[in-house]
Amino acid sequence: MRAPIGIIGGSGLYRMEGLALDRAVAVDTPFGAPSGPVHLGALDGAPVAFLARHGEGHRFPPSEVNYRANVWALKSLGVERLISVSAVGSLQARHKPGDLRLVGQFIDKTRHREDTFFGKGLVAHVSFAEPTCAHVSEALMAAGRELALPLEGDALYVCMEGPAFSTRAESRLHQSWGADLIGMTQVTEARLAREAELCYACIALVTDYDSWREEEAGVDAASVLEVMHANVDKAQRLLRKVVPGLAGAPRPCACGSALKAALYSDPGVVPPEARKRLELLVAKYGFGA
Repeated sequence: MRAPIGIIGGSGLYRMEGLALDRAVAVDTPFGAPSGPVHLGALDGAPVAFLARHGEGHRFPPSEVNYRANVWALKSLGVERLISVSAVGSLQARHKPGDLRLVGQFIDKTRHREDTFFGKGLVAHVSFAEPTCAHVSEALMAAGRELALPLEGDALYVCMEGPAFSTRAESRLHQSWGADLIGMTQVTEARLAREAELCYACIALVTDYDSWREEEAGVDAASVLEVMHANVDKAQRLLRKVVPGLAGAPRPCACGSALKAALYSDPGVVPPEARKRLELLVAKYGFGA
């Protein structure tokens, strides 16, 4: 079974409700093991691949998630559009706990993780000016309006390393930049999805106000989980509304050819091991093993 739609669930979303014919598949990748098995099934008749980012039971902190293996596994199962669900903190008063936001831009403050498939003999520099897919985000926004969900788009997301939450000074700095949200996972997935030529969109579930509000105690895990559980139902409803329409639709965006002008290496000097490791991504451009 091949699934054109992939869903990565974050904190609180470890299973996809309504996934019929659910079959767990263990995928081997050149980059190691994914966070867990990929669940293949049908969501209201549309083929879907679901993966829990942090592993079932939430075993991996953000810096230990094998993002490369996760994205590779989904790509190998036929995924073309990848929708990610993630808990975030709010950096602006208008984004309230319980709200849903769609991410448009990122500021990357990560520093301890592998965030490219390339190197070791084959170089690629993808365009990342618009890091999320406008077409998928527009479909999510339209579905959110139909469901009357508290959803807005084009949010600016700061991706920090974690796993500790922000200091007050950091939180206020990020707020002063005009950023809307803060989290620990999404920019890494977005970069790899672009290299894998997947359409990528992020549903951000606002759980807290981070640490910038002087009148409140700083964010803690218990409060995040409490709001997260209430938000997951909204995310599930949004996904069930949008997935059937996306599953059979053509991709009108440029995401599916992101590597066309990105591969810098001369094919004649690319070593066989690099060709083999990256064949899933680059064979169509003449770099396959």
